[in-house]
Amino acid sequence: MNAVEVRSSRFSIPSLIAIVAAIASFFVGAIMGLVLAGVAILFGLLGVVLSFSSRTRGGIVSTLSILAGFLGIIAAVVKAAMWMMRG
Repeated sequence: MNAVEVRSSRFSIPSLIAIVAAIASFFVGAIMGLVLAGVAILFGLLGVVLSFSSRTRGGIVSTLSILAGFLGIIAAVVKAAMWMMRG
């Protein structure tokens, strides 16, 4: 008998880190939001590259986190501008 090993594909760790960082970037201050948005973009790009493997999922999650990272950068800039205008 030939045993076939069935492996389920799973999300890559970089794609999960990317989406968590992207979401967190909206809930912190301007500087940390900018840092987290950068982390989301970098790990999102890594997640997209890893998602080309048939054993790994997370391409859509990584792509969404890249987009959310760019929105996080815009939000961080707006937060910083509002803080400077108050100051």
